[in-house]
Amino acid sequence: MFKKVLIANRGEIALRVIRACRELGLKTVSVHSSADRNALHVRFADESVCIGPPPSRQSYLNIPAIISAAEITGADSVHPGYGFLAENAEFAEVVERCGLVWIGPPPALMRLMGDKVRARAAMSAAGVPILPGTGVLETEHEAFAAAERIGYPLIIKATAGGGGRGMKIVEGPERFAAQLQAARSEAQAAFSNPDVYVERYVNRPRHIEVQVIGDRHGQHAHLGERECSIQRRHQKLVEEAPSVALTDAARTKLCDLAVKAIRDIGYQSVGTLEFLYEPERGDDAFYFMEMNTRIQVEHTVTEMVTGLDLVREQLLIAAGDKLSFEGPLKPRGHSIEVRINAEDPVTFAPWPGKITAVHIPGGLGVRVDTHIYSQYEVPPHYDSLLAKLIVHGTDRPAAVCRLRRALDEFVIEGIRSNVAFHRRLVAHPDFVAGNFDTGFIARMTAEQDRAA
Repeated sequence: MFKKVLIANRGEIALRVIRACRELGLKTVSVHSSADRNALHVRFADESVCIGPPPSRQSYLNIPAIISAAEITGADSVHPGYGFLAENAEFAEVVERCGLVWIGPPPALMRLMGDKVRARAAMSAAGVPILPGTGVLETEHEAFAAAERIGYPLIIKATAGGGGRGMKIVEGPERFAAQLQAARSEAQAAFSNPDVYVERYVNRPRHIEVQVIGDRHGQHAHLGERECSIQRRHQKLVEEAPSVALTDAARTKLCDLAVKAIRDIGYQSVGTLEFLYEPERGDDAFYFMEMNTRIQVEHTVTEMVTGLDLVREQLLIAAGDKLSFEGPLKPRGHSIEVRINAEDPVTFAPWPGKITAVHIPGGLGVRVDTHIYSQYEVPPHYDSLLAKLIVHGTDRPAAVCRLRRALDEFVIEGIRSNVAFHRRLVAHPDFVAGNFDTGFIARMTAEQDRAA
């Protein structure tokens, strides 16, 4: 077992990893930019190293600085959290070349699944359904020919993409060339890679993902699915487990398919397979989108319904242990997570600044993963996530009621947050009924605009 873990991240996920390490008796090293010198992950780690100025490219994305921090503190392993370098295969390779343990899947698998075109091919070979689409588009002529074959509407995606960047929906041929160029430019700016591909666009799908896990001893399992359909501009806002959209038959088919897929590629560590689902087409209408080779922001809802600490599992797998459980874990009750962001609740514009007062909700079945505190200065340089509010109930109606109560207790003063937005969302009749898809937020916002 490694002894000292460097956490190459910040915010709530850095604190989350620190907690799991502490419970395993592991020492921790946090890294931070100068903007985060007063952050809680700096305070609660055993050691901390400043790795650069506020811009992430000069700090949290600075691989030489991170490796140097590991060397001077004697860290023997690196946990990347999520975001930043978490899915960067080059970083994982550098970590391993320096004699450190990479707490994640093998870099070769990260490289395979990080390329959306190669990942589609690998999943198709494993028998996982994929939407009609293309490989990397080299020319505009090739793109138009593919569009005629697939049919409109279609969606352009960056091969190295994520978070909605480099993604464009095309309704017809008139705007295709312009959207193709825009997608390439966005992909180059975001990922330093302009490659894109296209696939059939699914209108109003459900976004369902399966939490998977595998060890170095050939054991693979799923931990159930999560519903992630409530999102804005392809960014998830609410996640829950299990999904109310699935029948028992659909759930079994999907989860078995996910386990077969990771077994075929020899996956190790925790990961997530993401799918689009068209319920009106039947229990088989699942289409692979991508695989995230890291811990997810929304791993918490899976933890709440399974009782399993996923970060602990991740650490133990990296140390060479077998999975700590046998057989599939059936979900107990229902869990919902909402992401609390520093942003205007109406316009969604980022809202950094000083938090002058904060009250965190509590009580039975309520969990809050956060790094904020009174007088904390929210920096403008990073993601706007302030906290994750997670609730658990005996069933979905009980979880929704508990979520409403917890949101009413959540107070953040001094800056604007989306707490008020979530209060409106969880009171919406369609959310209460579980009747939503990936277009729900846009429709809800349009309803409110008309009412105003």
